[in-house]
Amino acid sequence: MPYQDDVFDCPVEVGLHMISGKWKSRIIFELLKETRRFGELHRLIPQMSRNVLTVQLRELEKSGIVIRTVFPSVPPKVEYTLSDFGKSLEPILEQMIVMGEKYIALQKNETEDNTER
Repeated sequence: MPYQDDVFDCPVEVGLHMISGKWKSRIIFELLKETRRFGELHRLIPQMSRNVLTVQLRELEKSGIVIRTVFPSVPPKVEYTLSDFGKSLEPILEQMIVMGEKYIALQKNETEDNTER
């Protein structure tokens, strides 16, 4: 019987929605390593615009995955870190890395096989 309640249809869909988007998994991956400031994240993922980074961080914060800490200084210092809930995503991301590496290897093998023909 499929999972259903009054609010959510499927827990898998909820989980995927929380980390969906082009950049959320990459942000989480970088924050698994250590707490980061906004500028650090932007330097680590230069393909992402500052505006998109802001939006993605706000969504991750709203989901309870990321904690934003503002330090009262001039200029203001803001750090982003994973919550305990966010840290619980580490084994999932590790499995995604393994899956991605396998896929890349398969694609390379397929490309090499096609080149030989």
